[in-house]
Amino acid sequence: MELNTIKPAEGSKQERRRVGRGIGCGFGKTSGRGHKGQKSRAGGFHKVGFEGGQMPLQRRLPKRGFKSLTRDDTAEVRLSELQNLPVDTVDLLVLKQAGIISGKALAAKVFMSGELTRALKLQGVLTTKGARQAIESAGGSVSE
Repeated sequence: MELNTIKPAEGSKQERRRVGRGIGCGFGKTSGRGHKGQKSRAGGFHKVGFEGGQMPLQRRLPKRGFKSLTRDDTAEVRLSELQNLPVDTVDLLVLKQAGIISGKALAAKVFMSGELTRALKLQGVLTTKGARQAIESAGGSVSE
């Protein structure tokens, strides 16, 4: 293959359609725009979704759903993740440094998943009822 023999793939390039060049081209006279009306005129077009004054579809349908802006502010922590921590006092900063929660998290909540066999002291971390019970039964404490 030589550089001077390279050609585009067959059918990838099409010539521009020249409209308004007489009856022989098939797009003479009205140039494929039909007769009269807003769409036939230069610059005459309306906004996307406009239905001629009828209530448009996107406004006829009901609004549904909600995306919470604060959904990712509270991180979830498993009991099994707390079991592997090297420290006995756990707070938000310790969890961030250990890589258990993201740096963006504003709060953390411990939920019951896995087992906890060592005594931990939780400070400023939320817990579920089951997780609190498991921490206290292992000899730990929770203060918020």
